[in-house]
Amino acid sequence: MSQTAVVAPRIDIGISDADRTAVAGGLSKLLADTYTLYQMTHNFHWNVTGPMFNTLHTMFMTQYTELWNSIDDVAERIRALGHFAPGTYRDFNQLSSIEEPVNVPEALDMVRLLVAGHEAVARTARETFAMADAANDQPTADLMTQRLDIHEKTAWMLRSILQ
Repeated sequence: MSQTAVVAPRIDIGISDADRTAVAGGLSKLLADTYTLYQMTHNFHWNVTGPMFNTLHTMFMTQYTELWNSIDDVAERIRALGHFAPGTYRDFNQLSSIEEPVNVPEALDMVRLLVAGHEAVARTARETFAMADAANDQPTADLMTQRLDIHEKTAWMLRSILQ
């Protein structure tokens, strides 16, 4: 009995292999940033204290739920481009531009850290948008536009708390 190697079909969606690889790399960084921000936001939801507890607890839940729901869209776009999505804490730690706090911060410091986190994800999405646009990859560009809108708006709302 001979064994035949299974060969994956070539991906021919009008985007070069090199461009698909570059865009998938940007999306992988976005996935890592998003997952890291999700985890930090959920942690803050659990651990926030002080006079703004109810407001922040509820706000953080809305934010981590939105982040959680977006993770799958990003990972599935990486897969549609023919690459594997990163999925371990080690992967996310290596790829993410967001540093998590070592200790549980005070409530307003949580807000400041989340502002910085959303701004970091926006920067990563903007860089990935540029790659997608150059590659004529409209689905990724559209996804990046959606993510930019959400992260910039969320950062603005969080900054408003600090004023």
